[in-house]
Amino acid sequence: MSHVIYKIVQHDEGWAYTTNGVFSEPFGTHAAALAAAKRVAREQRIPGDTHVIQYENDKGEWVSETASGSDRPETDVQDGN
Repeated sequence: MSHVIYKIVQHDEGWAYTTNGVFSEPFGTHAAALAAAKRVAREQRIPGDTHVIQYENDKGEWVSETASGSDRPETDVQDGN
């Protein structure tokens, strides 16, 4: 099972949350960014439906696999303040 960590950081003259080098939209306050990160982390843990997905890999080949809706990551929010 994967583990996703959302970190609260200063960004674009405001605040944002980031994970794996990707930033959220900027928020005007630290509290707003923290609330958004907590909401997103909670939503990531919600089970969904199982689907067959198709994607092109780095070799240009199309791959089909089943994505289980119950395979949800563990999540945490880290706040440096």
